[in-house]
Amino acid sequence: MLISRFMRTLSPVARRYRRRAPLLAILAGLGFGASAAPALADFRVCNATQSLVGVAIGYRAQAGWVTEGWWHIEASSCKTLIEGALASRYYYLYAEDAQRGGRWEGEINMCVAEREFKISGPGDCFARGFQRAGFQEYDTREQSSWMVQLTDEPAGNGLPAVTGGAAPANGATPNQTSNGATPDGTQ
Repeated sequence: MLISRFMRTLSPVARRYRRRAPLLAILAGLGFGASAAPALADFRVCNATQSLVGVAIGYRAQAGWVTEGWWHIEASSCKTLIEGALASRYYYLYAEDAQRGGRWEGEINMCVAEREFKISGPGDCFARGFQRAGFQEYDTREQSSWMVQLTDEPAGNGLPAVTGGAAPANGATPNQTSNGATPDGTQ
């Protein structure tokens, strides 16, 4: 797994931080360093598992398709991948469980790298020195914010499931396939 290799390279300082993370979460929950600021429009991913997860996202920018990664999301926490109002209708997500090796994936092939990356264009991954991964499509229906929750529940194939949802104010259901062209050219 790509993210597993990263975990073996953590510095002693990073390992110490990982051990202190539960204490920091407790302090934040008690109000130390926490703010009551209203939620901003953004694309967030929440990790509802008990493992560290590495996440990559794909989206259409003005210059074309882009994939970015890795965001490391601790167990039972959330991270904002894109800040501000969403500019695209479709977003693509791929994630790996760093400790147990599971994956959250889909049928849309896009490029990823072993370390932190921002890659333009979805095709010819291997020829350009990248790896290819299957991303799950999320149709945000042009909403300004979106949240995806990664869970341990099996998706029928024994792999962890990905659940998604829009901002709490609406009841839109994600995970519907688009009729438009996808980054890898499929319909």
